[in-house]
Amino acid sequence: MNPVLEAIDLGFSYGNGYLFRGVSLRLCPGEALTILGPSGSGKTTLLHLLAGLLSLQEGEVYWEGTPIRGLPEGVLARRRLRFMGLVFQHHFLFPELTALENVLAPGYLAGRVDRALALGLLARLGLGERADFLPQRLSGGERQRVAVARALYLRPRLLLADEPTASLDRTQAKEVLRLMRELAREVGAALLFSTHDEALVEGLPTLRL
Repeated sequence: MNPVLEAIDLGFSYGNGYLFRGVSLRLCPGEALTILGPSGSGKTTLLHLLAGLLSLQEGEVYWEGTPIRGLPEGVLARRRLRFMGLVFQHHFLFPELTALENVLAPGYLAGRVDRALALGLLARLGLGERADFLPQRLSGGERQRVAVARALYLRPRLLLADEPTASLDRTQAKEVLRLMRELAREVGAALLFSTHDEALVEGLPTLRL
């Protein structure tokens, strides 16, 4: 099976030395991989390199076999929108938009607005009755689930999540992770998930930083 995402010998340094070096990974459709490490180990930097949000210093990143190094920012942004769903530690919901409107937001950029699909994702995530709520009326766990629905709305090939459960309690965190894995498998997406909590991802394939 051809990989959705492949990275070869990535390295990233600041003025005082390397944050990490020689990092390689390969993810195929439906697979999941955890990046595990303490705060400051480089998890966010690595994910930003893989997402094309930071310029590569060492190594190569391939999206479905295509190298991203050197692609113009506009081309990279358009490909990222359709290829990848992003979930961050902070949900980054638009405060003036309802849960449903937040999920639909990438659809307006991509020209694919489907209210039924968005409502279905919210329902699967236990938010069917919260679709018309503004973020301020949602709990932390509910806001993060809206962010997951938004990331999955365009049926990405890769779901990339940077410590999305860090602000949740253990029960909420496990539920969000379970839902992300389940929904990613349903759409045939690979899941790359970072965390500092080793107990949260016990039994999952893991890359340690």
